[in-house]
Amino acid sequence: MSSPANQPHGWPALLGGCLMNIALGTYYAWSVFVPTLEREFGWTRPQTSLVPTIDMVMVASMFLVAGYLQRRIGPRPIAMIGGILYASGLLLASWTQSLSMLYLTWGVMVGAGIGFGYLVPITVCSKWFPHHRGLANGLAIGIFAAGSGLFGPLAAVLVERIGWRATFQVLAATFFVFTMAGAYLLKDPPHGYTGPARNASGSGRSRAHHMNDVPTARMLLNPVFLALWAAYALGTTAGTMVISQLVPFARSAGLSAKTAAFAITIGAIGSAAGRFFSGWFSDHLGRLQTLRAVILTSMVVTPLLYVWRQEILAFYVLLFFVYYCYGTQLSVYTALSGDFWGTKYLATNYGVLLLAWGFAGVIGPVLGARVFVSTGAYQYAFFVAAGLACAALIILSLVRAPNVGRTPSSAPDPLVRLLPTR
Repeated sequence: MSSPANQPHGWPALLGGCLMNIALGTYYAWSVFVPTLEREFGWTRPQTSLVPTIDMVMVASMFLVAGYLQRRIGPRPIAMIGGILYASGLLLASWTQSLSMLYLTWGVMVGAGIGFGYLVPITVCSKWFPHHRGLANGLAIGIFAAGSGLFGPLAAVLVERIGWRATFQVLAATFFVFTMAGAYLLKDPPHGYTGPARNASGSGRSRAHHMNDVPTARMLLNPVFLALWAAYALGTTAGTMVISQLVPFARSAGLSAKTAAFAITIGAIGSAAGRFFSGWFSDHLGRLQTLRAVILTSMVVTPLLYVWRQEILAFYVLLFFVYYCYGTQLSVYTALSGDFWGTKYLATNYGVLLLAWGFAGVIGPVLGARVFVSTGAYQYAFFVAAGLACAALIILSLVRAPNVGRTPSSAPDPLVRLLPTR
């Protein structure tokens, strides 16, 4: 067995994951294009809001398909398929003449590309950094959120200068290069790889690498999976609603176009910070404790974002925290899935759990759009989203972590229980 100094390193794979996700994450900047498309084609808010809904459903469903295929053909081909679908969807969207074509390209193709591409950095980085899963996933997934912060304002400028069609084409070419380079660097560690040495200090640090690898069929039968699925869906609804409506919401509050566009950058910073820092915190403080804290925060800041929407400083600060809470969940649930059920089946196990996020991707945008059309404002949507976060917090308060002190050979059952033992 090779010495730690001679072991291969996971940094190239982490870099590949960052290149892949910074491209894929730009889809969060969709709201930049909404006002222009609605003016040109006369489409309504519910019609344009269906695009991110299709995206999220495709991401969640294709993530599961990609997880099944990755175990058979490896991570690099899956990442390449994701990059090709994503860039092709953007390119074909530039020739959109109808809603159906927009749904097929920016919705189905872009969403499918994200589903394939987003999977690979999560699973590969979890294997390269088994003792620091929260931090590694937080970094790779955090870059996903940063993509819209970097390219969203650039896209807004390009739309004004060269039009939305040419902007789609520029983004397609740029992201094809990013995703192909990222795919080349993404590969699993060799058999028997144990990861970089970990610091033994820190009682709160995850010890999930002692857990059994639980097949997906067995995981589905456990009540904790159902509880986490429900909490994930309810807790991320506020984020999916705000993301899909951000620029129109800011403009309806009387904020300028530049202020609204900059809000995308603030949101991206918040989401990236949540994915990275909360991923790191969860390595030390525990996954469930981290999730409970951010869900409680989301309950408070989501309605306040609506209340103080016309105060620019308060708007940016509260928006940051709404996105922070949203990003945290995407990072920590990923690591939590590996903790509870192991990394061998992580691609499909987390793929099923990610369907909860896809459900939130349906509920959030529809909630925001329907409320706006019915009332001319977003007020009730924000308060309902806070109520859903409250339900998520109640569910998470009942979930308990598994007994991670046992090794696979001595643990009779690695699955967690809903209620604590008295």
